[in-house]
Amino acid sequence: MIRTATEGLPDLSVESFDGLLINYLHRKGATAIVRGVRAVSDFEFEFQMAMMNRKLDQEIETVFLMPSEEHSYITSTLIKEVASYGGDVSAFVPKGVSEKLLEKYPAGSK
Repeated sequence: MIRTATEGLPDLSVESFDGLLINYLHRKGATAIVRGVRAVSDFEFEFQMAMMNRKLDQEIETVFLMPSEEHSYITSTLIKEVASYGGDVSAFVPKGVSEKLLEKYPAGSK
């Protein structure tokens, strides 16, 4: 669904990989990691990961972005649960993602 959510964004590609993120960044010639942080609990985990990545390669920077407060409570788990019970999630996700969720959970399949 990440490809669907980002399909209208120019100069952006979505790729998957196996192994360490640092090794993937080296293969791509990248020098930064951008991560989203919604809450303190996210930050604790992300901070640990950033520090490990820094130990593995001091040249890689991690940048944390915070969502606007109106979206800070939304998680993919919550969106999927609401959709599975037939709730309208179209205000929280791109149109293509909303359509795919409707396909996966037709009329609240739970």
